[in-house]
Amino acid sequence: MIERLYLNSLKFFYYVARYESMTIAAEKLYVTQGAVSKQLKNLEESLGFALFIRETRKLSLTPEGEALFDCCQQVFQQIDQCLLQLTQHTQAQRNLVLSCEPTIAMKWLIPRLVHFKQLYPEFEVSLLTGGGAVDFKTQNIDLALRRDDFAWGEAIYSEKIADEQMLCVTASQHQSSATQMFISKSRAKLWRQFRSRHSEQFNDFQQSTLEHFYLCIEACLAGLGATVVSAYMVEREIQYQMLTTLTPVYADGSSYYLLSAQPFENDVRKLLLRDWLRDEMQKSQLGFA
Repeated sequence: MIERLYLNSLKFFYYVARYESMTIAAEKLYVTQGAVSKQLKNLEESLGFALFIRETRKLSLTPEGEALFDCCQQVFQQIDQCLLQLTQHTQAQRNLVLSCEPTIAMKWLIPRLVHFKQLYPEFEVSLLTGGGAVDFKTQNIDLALRRDDFAWGEAIYSEKIADEQMLCVTASQHQSSATQMFISKSRAKLWRQFRSRHSEQFNDFQQSTLEHFYLCIEACLAGLGATVVSAYMVEREIQYQMLTTLTPVYADGSSYYLLSAQPFENDVRKLLLRDWLRDEMQKSQLGFA
């Protein structure tokens, strides 16, 4: 039976039955009233019975029309739900959710995301800030950019992006008056590692601990002292001569990794972001040198 019908005719019938008007149905479907009338006539001829009782300025359904309308309501509602689910799934597929440590995200990644969007406009990267252990399902994320200062387990797939690069900086306008050394509480071994490298140069500095690297950088920019920080986090401030380096850049032995719950090869978007992050961090390293 269905092979003898044009499904488009069922859609026209559904709209006429729903609004009890060919005129309104034509407006909703963006066609002429004549086109609606023709589709209904073809449908009734194909079925072999009338669907409407045509009275002056009024349409009412025949018993057969009532039965077909009930069927169309169920079918079209299921189609609508299916299309909505497919659309939502496609939109979710276009968004890649990346979790990144807050200061790296704010100072290094966010200013660059516009360039990634220009290269790959076909999908979005949604950024969430966070650090430490990753729960991809609970946090609803696809990827996480983390330093290897904790064990993430064998179940998580990882790709190395770049080595961490550290240095000491101070505000350019207050270089000679710096006496405080701001250290981020987020890295417990940072001050000890730094002092082992520069045991004499900074003997006169008093250590002050702040909660995050971002606060250390802001205190430094305000002329309150110096800070030991990731070179990625202060790249622009050094470039614009807002901060002056007090030490050369050095690798502290840690690295940034991109983490995923599934193999990277299963999602081309993850491969594109991985390669782009590697390239961008390599460019930054060349700038440090």
